[in-house]
Amino acid sequence: MNKKNIILSVTIICWSLISCNKKEFLDERPDSDVFVPTTLEDFQTLLDNYEKMSVTPALGELSADNYYLVPSFWELLSTKEKNAYIWTPDTYNGEGKIADWNSPYEQILYTNVVLDGLKKVTISPGNRQQWEHLKGAALFIRAYAFYNLAQVFALPYDAATANTDLGIPLKLTPNVDEPIKRSTLEQTYLQILNDLKEATELLPDSVSDGNRNRPSKPAAYAQLARVYLSMRQYANAGLYADSSLQYYSTLINYNTRDVNAPRPFDRNNPETMYQSRLIENNVLKGGTTIKDIIVDTALYRSYATNDLRRVLFFSTSSGNPTIKGSYNGTIFVFTGLATDEMYLVRAECRARTENIAGAMNDLNHLLQQRWKTNTYVPYTAQTANEALNIILQERRKEMPFRGVRWTDIRRLNLESAGIIPRRKINNQVYTLPVNSPLYALPIPPDVTL
Repeated sequence: MNKKNIILSVTIICWSLISCNKKEFLDERPDSDVFVPTTLEDFQTLLDNYEKMSVTPALGELSADNYYLVPSFWELLSTKEKNAYIWTPDTYNGEGKIADWNSPYEQILYTNVVLDGLKKVTISPGNRQQWEHLKGAALFIRAYAFYNLAQVFALPYDAATANTDLGIPLKLTPNVDEPIKRSTLEQTYLQILNDLKEATELLPDSVSDGNRNRPSKPAAYAQLARVYLSMRQYANAGLYADSSLQYYSTLINYNTRDVNAPRPFDRNNPETMYQSRLIENNVLKGGTTIKDIIVDTALYRSYATNDLRRVLFFSTSSGNPTIKGSYNGTIFVFTGLATDEMYLVRAECRARTENIAGAMNDLNHLLQQRWKTNTYVPYTAQTANEALNIILQERRKEMPFRGVRWTDIRRLNLESAGIIPRRKINNQVYTLPVNSPLYALPIPPDVTL
């Protein structure tokens, strides 16, 4: 059976949490002769489905402060996008079929099919490695989806309240009769961490050169670093960032990129460990081509003239700075895992533990690859707090439109950062107060729990 039919069959026969009424789904049983994936090759085909498995929610990035919209263009957006932009409590206005929720749960459905199917495969010396890699990949992708959902639909992790704050539904099997309910935030993060830690024991040591949507050990360590950073558990975040870099630490010298190219980076660029992108049906998809999606002015002005990120990340051909290119190599916005993020995570965590020299070494090693040759003057810092402030500033400049800014605002405001996103539409000013409950977007109205 070909790849398309395998994927279609799985979608037909499996139950998902995707915005549908459970009873309605159960009333539509598939025919008995529908193909069921059973082989390792079938499972690999499911996980390699890039169009489905490598998309992440856009609502967090839409709600963050990296950009602003021309009011006349904002008026043309969908209800979801208009309301996310100004943080309206009723984001969907009764509309359902929200891809930010549906797509990650579809990924979870696929991974649960694989994990369940692998239990029925007899392991032999000849297939053990492939079996382990597939299980590790399924665990990684499930954890990746759970984490991305938690960044949008649950409050930021706070150890003091995580046992009572609501997390997300944790669908762990393809069983149609499994009761589904929201977990606590503590349970949500524990599941994410457990999946990723098990994955690190199973995944290959090397990043795939030609298929960077296949997970690897360095990518799993990188995702663990990202998760722990969002939890503000900085010792663990630094540990896993270091582990990731021990396996894979390649950086791109931006002097080797064509600043005039419309897409300066390709999808298999050597810095990327795991490839993912924002879902397609969001306004930022057009950020590379629409002049009315404008990069935040303060952000753009923070880049020095000799900083190549200024011309590789953004275009000013329309008069205002707009999104130019990303590590996805297309018009889509990259949200995956790359080594630059790991240098920044390790630098931040070193600064927080008073390792000023180590923090500055990491930051300067990265930035030397970003500036025009022989123009970069290394940062210095006298105190850990000074080092931390520099690193956080450079983190935002290094990873705009990478799907991390919303999470950063949430976690840093728990540490009294005082970041207050602001919009202005038709002379009306909208703000999102520090630690507002609106930092968790509502679950779509058509989801039955």
